[in-house]
Amino acid sequence: MSDQKNTMEIGISTFLHAKPGNGGVSHAQRLRQAIEEIQLADQVGLDVYAIGEHHRIDYTSSSPAVILASAAATTSRIRLSSAVTVLSSNDPVRVYQDFATLDGLSNGRAEIMAGRGSFIESFPLFGYGLEDYEELFEEKLELLLKIRASEKVTWRGGHRPAIDNMGIYPRAQQEPLPVWVGTGGSPESAIRAGLLGLPIVFSILGGMPQRFAHLVEIYKEAAARAGHDPNKLQIATHSHGFISDTIQDATERYYPVMAAQMNQIGRERGWSPYTRASYDSARSLNGALYVGDPEYVAEKIVLLHKNLGLTRFLLYVDFSSLPHRDLLRTIELLGTKVAPIVRKELARQASGRSI
Repeated sequence: MSDQKNTMEIGISTFLHAKPGNGGVSHAQRLRQAIEEIQLADQVGLDVYAIGEHHRIDYTSSSPAVILASAAATTSRIRLSSAVTVLSSNDPVRVYQDFATLDGLSNGRAEIMAGRGSFIESFPLFGYGLEDYEELFEEKLELLLKIRASEKVTWRGGHRPAIDNMGIYPRAQQEPLPVWVGTGGSPESAIRAGLLGLPIVFSILGGMPQRFAHLVEIYKEAAARAGHDPNKLQIATHSHGFISDTIQDATERYYPVMAAQMNQIGRERGWSPYTRASYDSARSLNGALYVGDPEYVAEKIVLLHKNLGLTRFLLYVDFSSLPHRDLLRTIELLGTKVAPIVRKELARQASGRSI
């Protein structure tokens, strides 16, 4: 685990946006681009590349483990994670087997980020009812952790056939295979992760990240009640962003991209239209949008670390309307410029100095 006093892991999260048809990015093209991104992220020293599972036409990420395994042989250091695996509509046996296979192929670099997902398409697709939304996740997380802990498993639940002293193979190279809990900000999710002593990822897509501080506290309090050491907990965030050589260039180029995506989702969910005022507020130092030059983005990440005690920061930059060269440039700048600034500043703070 990273020592949160003086360092922090920094990486990329993505849903692999695509726009098939009418000259847009096809699913096949976007998959090949993902491998290029993972290779670059590894080369520039980023710590994590994480792919979220989705089952919509505008994403290409229904099988994160398969995509990550494709990059395992051509990378050497970067950790390969889901972001999230929609555990509620998955079979935990297959989830463990897929990521244990990835773990072996990558020489111990696989991680699972388990969550309930931000969309619901997978529930009817795989035959699950939304009325069981909470119960499905709790039950399947219990089974996944039991599989992780023991080669032979006996288990009974309400939504999957029982397992009677069966072996689950292959076994992961890492002991244990890392399992994170992803959440959009539910206190119940924070408490559950704390009680289990699992690392947590907060998806912070709007508002002020400081408001998540109370969730961090209840997460730590729950962990302490269950006998886990709060000082050993891992805490991550996932937020949108875009990096360019100047703040002005990043700001103007990313606004139409962000607005188009937010308004598309907003129409589905009944949100108010996304405005330039909302965008500029989110870009502010205390906002949840990490848009700017490397120095400004690094400053925001350092502040987030101070406010939430992070051990990992994931930047989400992927939209289908963003030229791929710009996405690659953001990955390059995050690894070669932003991450060194953040790590240097955190090391200085830990030694009692400031810049």
